Amino acid sequence: MLLPSLTSLRSSAFSRKSLRALSSGSRYGLATIATGAEGFRIPVIDFAKFRTAKSLPEKKATADEIVTAFKESGFIYLAGHGIPTATIQDVFAKSAGFFKMPMEAKSKLAWEDPRSNRGYVAVGRERVTQSADADEIAQLRAKAPDFKESMEIGRDWDSTWKNQWPQESDAPQFKRTMLDFYQTCHDLHVLVMRSIALGLDLEESYFDAKVSDQCHNLRLLSYPPVTRSVLVKEGQARAGAHSEIDYGTVTLLFQDSVGGLEVQNPHNQVFHAAPPIPDTIVINVGDLLSRWSNDVLRSTLHRVVAPPAKKISETETITPARQSIAFFCNPNFSTEVACLPNCAGVNGQAKYPPINTEKYIVGRLAATYH
Repeated sequence: MLLPSLTSLRSSAFSRKSLRALSSGSRYGLATIATGAEGFRIPVIDFAKFRTAKSLPEKKATADEIVTAFKESGFIYLAGHGIPTATIQDVFAKSAGFFKMPMEAKSKLAWEDPRSNRGYVAVGRERVTQSADADEIAQLRAKAPDFKESMEIGRDWDSTWKNQWPQESDAPQFKRTMLDFYQTCHDLHVLVMRSIALGLDLEESYFDAKVSDQCHNLRLLSYPPVTRSVLVKEGQARAGAHSEIDYGTVTLLFQDSVGGLEVQNPHNQVFHAAPPIPDTIVINVGDLLSRWSNDVLRSTLHRVVAPPAKKISETETITPARQSIAFFCNPNFSTEVACLPNCAGVNGQAKYPPINTEKYIVGRLAATYH
């Protein structure tokens, strides 16, 4: 039962002082930061060392840090990623403006098809869960839908599946901003996949041709203010605990200052807060990358819970609005995901049969939304 929890937020080893230290002149002086008393760690990794490296051994050092973290927790905070703060702030501002549009205007852009995976998703339509059973998901959605709305954006040059854009007069510069950001995130994805390849002792360019089609999903997320009485229904959460919603290679998550992300320690199943750290991106392993690596890299359960609420009466409180932006990185839809050559283990066995990327992702989307 996924109830919102303030205890887990308070248990975080972070403090305002430590957050300031991470963004101060010492420039990520702490190599790792604990998110729970059990010693579960999500490291802060300075990716500038990889981006500016002059030699392969220099790149390999950072790559090994990343892959080690993905083996242990499945999550990292990426600092020195090269995306300007002003760019991210502008995307957040344009996203907020979109969600403030009248429901009538947003509804004209409604998400319709899992193969397209583009358009506006109203509060309650999606229910993220580990289940792959469409009927079970439908029952969960009816009982306790995820309390959020989103806007889904794919590559804009697709000849079959078209993005759904608001009128320029309703959302000035929205389309241009999101398309530019989509390309920026793809470029970062390529670099991260190169680091993963090196960390797995593959050729640096191993994944390049397997992610070049940019079959990704840019998701703008808005969590409206909500009273606690709504959230404490059985099974209700801001977004359900999940790993399979992150279907692809990795996810780039941009958080606002409100927080609410929790990550499960895979060793004892305890959830721990992963608060926003200035100038970093949260990156986690997706299901297909985990499958590709024969589970050497972890696709870890995570969820979004309600942040601390404000009292509005003797019997009721309300949580603040929250925004986030997720860039779900995928292999090319034509790519066959099969066990990587050096991840089969000592017995040479693959845990999973090969699977086509498009078939897997479209199947998961169909179950999640329908």
